[in-house]
Amino acid sequence: MTVRTQQVASSIRAAVQMSITRGLNDPRIRGLISITRVSVAPDLSEAFIHVSVLPEEHSTLTLRGLESAAGHIRSSLRDSVRLRKVPRLIFRLDESIKKQAKLDAAIRSGLPARGDEADPPQRDVHEDDMT
Repeated sequence: MTVRTQQVASSIRAAVQMSITRGLNDPRIRGLISITRVSVAPDLSEAFIHVSVLPEEHSTLTLRGLESAAGHIRSSLRDSVRLRKVPRLIFRLDESIKKQAKLDAAIRSGLPARGDEADPPQRDVHEDDMT
C-alpha cells in the first residue's frame, strides 16, 4: 500500500467511525461496532471496511444494515474527506477477532491455572554446602 492509499484509508476510517458513532437510523445496526481496518483499492475506487460487531449474534444483521447505509455514509464522507471522488464503501465482517479469541481460549485450556503450578523443589542449604 502506498503512502497515499494509507492516508486515504486512515481518513475514511475516522470519518466512517464518526458516522457510525453518531448513529444511523437503521434498526438493524446495533451492538458495539468497531472498524478493525480499512483497505483502499490502488485506484481509490473502492474502500473495504472491515468491522467487528459485539455481541456476535448481531453481526450478520448489522452488516446488512451497514451495507444499506453505505450510500448515506459515503455522502457524509464527501463533507469530511478531501477527495475528488469518494470511493465506494464495501463493508466486510472481520472474523480475525473471533479467531484470536478461540486461539487464546485454546492456549489457556492447555496451561495450568494461576497458582496451580507446582513450585520448584526447595533445597535446604546447610552450612557445609557453603564452603
